[in-house]
Amino acid sequence: MIEVKNLNKCFDTVKAIDDISARIEEGHVFGLIGTNGAGKSTFMRMLSGVLKPDSGSILVDGREVYDTPETKADILYISDDQYYFANGTPMDVVRLYQTYYPNFDTEKFLDLMGKFGLDVKRKINTFSKGMKKQLSVICGICANTKYLLCDETFDGLDPVMRQAVKSLFVKEIEERGLTPIIASHNLRELEDICEYVGLLHRGGILLAKDLDDMKLNIHKVQCVIKEEKMLQEIKDKLDVVTMDNRGALYTFTVRGKREQLEICMEELSPVFYELLPLSLEEIFISETEVKGYDVKALLF
Repeated sequence: MIEVKNLNKCFDTVKAIDDISARIEEGHVFGLIGTNGAGKSTFMRMLSGVLKPDSGSILVDGREVYDTPETKADILYISDDQYYFANGTPMDVVRLYQTYYPNFDTEKFLDLMGKFGLDVKRKINTFSKGMKKQLSVICGICANTKYLLCDETFDGLDPVMRQAVKSLFVKEIEERGLTPIIASHNLRELEDICEYVGLLHRGGILLAKDLDDMKLNIHKVQCVIKEEKMLQEIKDKLDVVTMDNRGALYTFTVRGKREQLEICMEELSPVFYELLPLSLEEIFISETEVKGYDVKALLF
């Protein structure tokens, strides 16, 4: 388990991480989403021990991570920016990984490289962006670490390869209890694979919840309202996060259980209403809009 308490990190006058606390359980896929510049990559670099926090603590299975080689051996970080030696081959990467990760499985590496159609003797600088991403994921899997931190893992992968990577993660979770932590802007991909989600905004964490619970506690309510009195009653009785309207058709994002919302709407009895589940992308937009990250303000 990874425990983060009151984490802070500044770069000169920029506060990249602002008093973050979180708990990441073992054997589950944890998705990390956030606005641009929210601090996702900085957060993951601190989790992996690459960056030192200015204050706060990160405990991985009860041990500090920064400057602790035995703890770092349980964590592998796949950066969004792929860097390899200019004339290196995949086998050169294997030799480097074996130095830091003694449990690196070379046999599995060769098997996966063959299945993905990647030549282990070919120079990496001739690989496409997607092929480099595949190589980094294969290395991450074969290092046999307990925690795998992935920054924009699916970026650059075609649909078939994205599905293959997801299947790899699921297999490793089932067989050895791997805990992937995935930061991505592709919320649709995270929605398919993640069980828990953390939402970052401006260096702070807005929420960290079970994805299913999150979806059960926030809904979209569409209804036709022709009286100002009923509109005010909805605002008073429901926990409204956002509201939009086109004439008499109103769309609310509302917190609460579906059953409770249905009872309330039946009592109010508008001309028409329906309750709709929200996608992860819609939840992200609603939560960040409350904090001032309003797409309408950006566009109009």
